[in-house]
Amino acid sequence: VQLQASGGGLVQSGGSLRLSCAASGNIFKIRDMGWYRQVPGIERELIASITNGGWRNYADSVKGRFTISTNSNGNTMYLQMNSLKPEDTAVYYCNTERDPKLNWGQGTQVTVSS
Repeated sequence: VQLQASGGGLVQSGGSLRLSCAASGNIFKIRDMGWYRQVPGIERELIASITNGGWRNYADSVKGRFTISTNSNGNTMYLQMNSLKPEDTAVYYCNTERDPKLNWGQGTQVTVSS
């Protein structure tokens, strides 16, 4: 299964972006999945996850601002990001929540200007 994150960009503080994660199969109906982000020099962190049954969980840093979802086909996952802050600047990735991980891919850069 190949994963490809997209939708990043440059946005002002307080703005919104929606990230997409496309999969080559219906992995989102099989595995618990998550959105991760990484800044240089800091370990990649899980910020949002969704089970194959639709149960969602969020890191405290994004709770109330970000929403994770999947489409009905089970081949696309989204991360709606609202009220963005400069500290949300990072490369965002999608992957399984637990091991074994899939290929991380390139990720998508999100930059929030103050």
